[in-house]
Amino acid sequence: MTTNTTNPVTWFEVATADPAAATAFYGPLFGWSFSTEEAGPDYRIISTGRPDGIQGGLANTKGERPSYAVFFVQVDDVADTCARAEALGGKVLVPATEAPDGDVVFAQLLDTDGNQIGVWRPTAG
Repeated sequence: MTTNTTNPVTWFEVATADPAAATAFYGPLFGWSFSTEEAGPDYRIISTGRPDGIQGGLANTKGERPSYAVFFVQVDDVADTCARAEALGGKVLVPATEAPDGDVVFAQLLDTDGNQIGVWRPTAG
């Protein structure tokens, strides 16, 4: 088995229609803290308390889509990764999308077994 270090898992996201309940659950359970300062009221940054661990986000679905928890893999080209996922039998759930602040491009995919995964990359500059 070879180790691939070019596409690390660097982010995770929990999405829910009830962010207050999610913060009340995950905060005490794992010692995580939540901040809306960087992202706004519909997206909270999760700090896991370890500078060497991956951080995450808590998204408010507002009941418009199902709740989920997903990990994100950093890739060089989000659109190309989406195309390759489809060629391998996966599906694109959320196509390559630039975040509102323009600092990242992300997508969400379903693997061949229906598991949701995310991919992302920082934008240039």
